[in-house]
Amino acid sequence: MAHDMETGEIPMTTGPVPVHVAIIMDGNGRWAEARGEARHAGHRAGVASVRSTIEECIRQGIGVLTLFAFSSENWRRPRSEINLLMDLFLTALQREVKRMQTNDIQLRVIGDVSAFPEKLQERIRASEHATRRNNRLILQVAANYGGRWDIIEATRRLAAAVRSGDMDPQDIDEKVFARATALNGLPDPDLFIRTGGDQRISNFLLWHCAYTELYFTPVLWPDFDAAEFRAAVTEFSRRQRRFGQTSAQLRETS
Repeated sequence: MAHDMETGEIPMTTGPVPVHVAIIMDGNGRWAEARGEARHAGHRAGVASVRSTIEECIRQGIGVLTLFAFSSENWRRPRSEINLLMDLFLTALQREVKRMQTNDIQLRVIGDVSAFPEKLQERIRASEHATRRNNRLILQVAANYGGRWDIIEATRRLAAAVRSGDMDPQDIDEKVFARATALNGLPDPDLFIRTGGDQRISNFLLWHCAYTELYFTPVLWPDFDAAEFRAAVTEFSRRQRRFGQTSAQLRETS
């Protein structure tokens, strides 16, 4: 995925860089339809944007990248498109694992993967296992994921622990709850990017985006290249993250 990084002429972003970037990759279908092509052509074209984004994350030292590939609501789409997405996911895993190994990328898939075909589930497990010791970049792919589902699942895990006597309800705080979610202790996203023009978070990482900086762009995902990613990170670096404090308080502690 990052095989040609050393030959690039892309300058580094100045200022603070996010540790964790989350992206809703929207606009694949509209990109294809605008060209008179079938929607699946847009999904295939979007793979190049995934690669360039991963390369740029590595280039800038970003530690975690979470991509929203398939939401729990996407099952409402036409069956033909769903089948194509499943096939594309399977093919991408088969093709990209070697590159992940070469570039020290760890793959994690978050979401209810039990709903996927068994062959795809097996490939997900194999890919996660093969890359589990890599640590240059953690690439999380959210597949059959929903923020509300994540919160409910975390609540069930904690309720089960309380019922079994392994945990007291008073022990549950924000950190304990966060570890029970799909991110399992990883930092919350610092920067949330949505391509395609819509300005909503669409049930993505609801618990984790409480203080995330939001960045919306009209650029459709297949056109979202390294320069567009740099623009988002540069905008992030200009923002003051106060986390409930005032600007004066931040100046006093800096």
